[in-house]
Order: sequence, then structure tokens, then C-alpha cells
Amino acid sequence: MSFVHSSFYRFTPMPDPTGFAEWLRERGAALALGGVVLVAEEGLSAAVAGEAEAVHTFEDELQAQPGLADLHFKHNACERRPFSRFKVSVKREIVAFGIPGVQGDATDTHVSPQRWRELLAEPDTVVLDNRNTFEFKLGRFRGAIDPGVPHFRDFPAFVEAHRDEWQGKTVAMYCTGGIRCEKTAAWMQERGLKVAQLDGGILNFLEAFPDAAADWEGECYVFDKRIAIDAAGRETGTTAEQVFTDPGDAWRLNRAKRLDPAADD
Repeated sequence: MSFVHSSFYRFTPMPDPTGFAEWLRERGAALALGGVVLVAEEGLSAAVAGEAEAVHTFEDELQAQPGLADLHFKHNACERRPFSRFKVSVKREIVAFGIPGVQGDATDTHVSPQRWRELLAEPDTVVLDNRNTFEFKLGRFRGAIDPGVPHFRDFPAFVEAHRDEWQGKTVAMYCTGGIRCEKTAAWMQERGLKVAQLDGGILNFLEAFPDAAADWEGECYVFDKRIAIDAAGRETGTTAEQVFTDPGDAWRLNRAKRLDPAADD
């Protein structure tokens, strides 16, 4: 049996996050899905997986909800279930940036995977990885800069340190699924930088191009039992122990082990 992994997010007002979270739990259980969903007043962020028909049913039901009609889903085929359970949490933010008042609404900074490929070849492009160092080490776009930050909240300080040298250039920024770049891009625009964020992140790029390996080097860390996927979206067999080699990442290793990546559901 094959399974489908679907990831998505949306910044949209959620007047009743708790009520919506309860509906999500009910539908996830009814469809035998696994996954992790975050709901806040600013929107939702999710990665879910299950049998293909169940995932597509869930997606159709989501798109029928207010503010979610045109949700973009990024898909990967999986040989086993990436999640053991379906967890829905209500949070203050769906992504914590660390700077109050920043909204995820910099829609004019989005570029398609096709345009992103062009930007990688342009001389005045700064390719900026908006992820943690352990993710960068595992895989990255060619020519990308590693901010060297252990946590997302440390990213703004790195940008401030390089803001002057990036003036007049295009800062082409990416993350796994795109959500981190939403708030970062809005804030960076306010700081006077020209930003282009990869729409849908790495996962969208890998899905868009059969030859994605021409631009993507290595593997992409995913936050589920698979641990990592290659440029074709296939599970690689990389283990959590191989990813988290820094003693400071011991807590991440323990978290990954709790996913029990060696067990099939």
C-alpha cells in the first residue's frame, strides 16, 4: 500500500482556532490520517499523510472552509506512513519569528520554481537558506548561504549584520515548505531589502522539476519518520543519528527518535 504526504499552510484570520482544531481532529480520525497541524488566529500550518483517497478527501474538505479555498498542497508519495498519530495544536502563532507585529503577508515576494531556477543563475542574487544549520548541512540549493543559526528566532540578527552588503541585490530566500519565509520576507522588505521567496519552498521545487538535482544538492530534512528525502522526493534511508551529530542538537535527536522511524504502521 502506498501513502501520500501533503504539506500546506495559510495565513488567514481564524476567529475560532479552538473550534477549528476540534473539527480537524474529528476529520483526521475519521479518515485515519497521521500528521501534525498547528492552528492559530493568524492561520494554519500542517503536514498530514495517509492513504491517497483519504488525503484528497481531507484536502477537499479543507478547501470548503472559509479562507482556505485555494490552498496549495505539496505532495510526496511514501512507501510507509510518515506519522504515527494525528496531532492538532492551538498556538499563539503558526510560526514563531520572535519579532512582535510581523505578519505573514508578503505575497508580492513570491516567485515560482521556474523563476527561482533563473534567479540561481543571476549574478546579483544572494541565495539565502532560511533554515537551521543541521538542515543546511544535509542539503541545500547550489550557491546558498548558511546563516549558521541554531533557531529560527536567531535569523533576524544574521540579516541585520548583512543588510548593508545586500542592498541593490535580490535576496532569494527559501525554506522547506515556504512558511518561515512568509514572515521573514515581510520583515526584510520593511528593512529595505529586495526579497524573492521560493513559493512553496524546497518541497514545491522538488515536485515541480524531474531534474531538480541540477539545482538541489544533497537531501532535504523532513520532520517525520522518513527523516530525509532526495531531489526526487524519495525517502533516502538517512537516520536521525546521521543528521544530528552536534551535541547541541541532542534534544532534536531525541525528538526524532520518538517518531520511531524504523517502524511501519
